[in-house]
Amino acid sequence: MTELFDKLTPQEQIDLRTRGRTRTWARGEIVFTQGDPSTWVLLVLSGKVKISAASESGTDVVLAVRGPGAVVGEMASIDGEPRSATVTAVEPVEGLAIRDFAGFLRENGRVAVLIMRTVTERLRDADRKRIEYGVLDTAVRVANRLVELAERYGEPVPGGVSLELPLSQDELASWVGSSREAVNKALRGLRDRGLIETGRRRVLINDMDGLRRRARQS
Repeated sequence: MTELFDKLTPQEQIDLRTRGRTRTWARGEIVFTQGDPSTWVLLVLSGKVKISAASESGTDVVLAVRGPGAVVGEMASIDGEPRSATVTAVEPVEGLAIRDFAGFLRENGRVAVLIMRTVTERLRDADRKRIEYGVLDTAVRVANRLVELAERYGEPVPGGVSLELPLSQDELASWVGSSREAVNKALRGLRDRGLIETGRRRVLINDMDGLRRRARQS
């Protein structure tokens, strides 16, 4: 999925940048918190953030990972409702804090349409993940998340694709809706198949096509 900022024209990018203030966040620092009032959106310039929300039981559930070019927090900025999720830096992040994002959209109709498409893509992705939780086993869901991260953030290297994993195994387990033990077993199975190699917060995908096939199995 191409992030929103990369879809803007050079002039639109300049207009958006002039409305923002550059800020940085250390790894683990909260950018905004679920339930807070919305006053600005984040344009990620470098680094990655995780988007999570507290369930009724109080468990923190990872919903998505966003990287450079992503606009985060746009829904609350548009509808004026409190933040629906918490955004946390999973590595050092530099971004633009943009106020009056809704005003920018009113002045740039083409970008408003792009935002609508982006929100629609995210809703479809959320629906797809909910279906996955009900019908796919943990190994397939883990393969899906690795493919998603690799296609967005992976770096081609001799022999495969190198992926710096921005999440801990507990966070990855939350993202796939399973336990850490089940995720460990799934990763071990992918290693045994020769599809991946794992290190500390890093995955080398030896066979991207094979991993995609594993991700499609039910």
